[in-house]
Amino acid sequence: MIEKSKTKNWRIDQSSEVLHEIHTQEVNIAIWERKNASLSTKDESIALIENNYTLRSAGSSEIICSILNQELSSKEYPSINVTVTELLMMYKDITGIDNFRLLLTTVNSNMCRRFHTDVNDIRLLCTLMGQGTLWLPEHNVNREALNTQKDNEDIVIDSNYIMQVPENGVVLLKGALYPKAGTRAIVHRSPTIEESGEKRLLLRIDTKDDLNFG
Repeated sequence: MIEKSKTKNWRIDQSSEVLHEIHTQEVNIAIWERKNASLSTKDESIALIENNYTLRSAGSSEIICSILNQELSSKEYPSINVTVTELLMMYKDITGIDNFRLLLTTVNSNMCRRFHTDVNDIRLLCTLMGQGTLWLPEHNVNREALNTQKDNEDIVIDSNYIMQVPENGVVLLKGALYPKAGTRAIVHRSPTIEESGEKRLLLRIDTKDDLNFG
């Protein structure tokens, strides 16, 4: 359905290697469609959501992994701990730095309702349980409407081409601070869940140091 543009701004695959393609010039979103979570991971995700769990951490991968072990494995969430740790180390490999901000949290609101771009370089998102991030192929973005703060109805050219990251999928999003000339940040938004009472377990990892390709 999304094969509408010869120059695609996305890469999607069932292999984690696809995430490295985020550094390709025209690509501003890379999605790893992971296999369904294990039963233990699903059970732990449900437990965290029921407890409205939130964990925030910042620093090197060593510091964050130590906190994850303390906060997750020691509190009977070993499968989630393994998953988050693996994604953190993968993100470290792709960005080439070792200073991060990590958030693992229960979401019960619509968060970012408007289609927008992020003011950062590369962000990792993974909805471990619940609806994934909505995003737009470049051919479906009215950039003028986006830049002049118009509503979603003006930003989205065709609502049939609003795409969504699957549950448990890992997505890398290029932001406006990605340090290569000509980069267009990916246009995306949070899924609508507030009205239905749904909840999500969301992992977000950002860099604390600037990327440098010089």
